[in-house]
Amino acid sequence: MQFALNFTPEAQAQYEAIKKDHSKIGLESQVRKCLGYLEINPRHPSLRTHKFTSLENPFNPKESVFEAYAQNRTPGAYRIFWCYGPKKGQITIISITPHP
Repeated sequence: MQFALNFTPEAQAQYEAIKKDHSKIGLESQVRKCLGYLEINPRHPSLRTHKFTSLENPFNPKESVFEAYAQNRTPGAYRIFWCYGPKKGQITIISITPHP
């Protein structure tokens, strides 16, 4: 099953900022690759997807939020936080941020 990606306004702004920052050209391609995997298979091994408990699902607080790796073994490596929904076959990107 292929998923349709939606972005929260915050995630959309973060993604646009990454695309505009020419010092982050490699990061943009890594984030795009991660988003591509999320569309096709959110459990793709390279995403290292796992539940993330510090964020609340904006559509249903009882449902999980997940973290996927856009980068790995990099200081301040970027992560993509996402959840299923709001409709079946959709994934919403909540945030695209560096790991603290």
